[in-house]
Amino acid sequence: MKITRLEDMKAFPEPRELSPEELKEAYALARASFTADDLQVFTEIDPGVSMEEFLAELEQSQKEIDQRRS
Repeated sequence: MKITRLEDMKAFPEPRELSPEELKEAYALARASFTADDLQVFTEIDPGVSMEEFLAELEQSQKEIDQRRS
């Protein structure tokens, strides 16, 4: 089994059921290709959006929905 990078894909293969052996091989390949750089993405602090900004957007969305319903 070969894992192809998304950038190298020309077309997606048809989905199919994998045998237990193929699944085991796929998981092993995925674990082996997972690097420290991949993990680093999950350890960085994401500043996100402030609660005030989120609530303002939520209230604006609610107003738009209410106007459409009227």
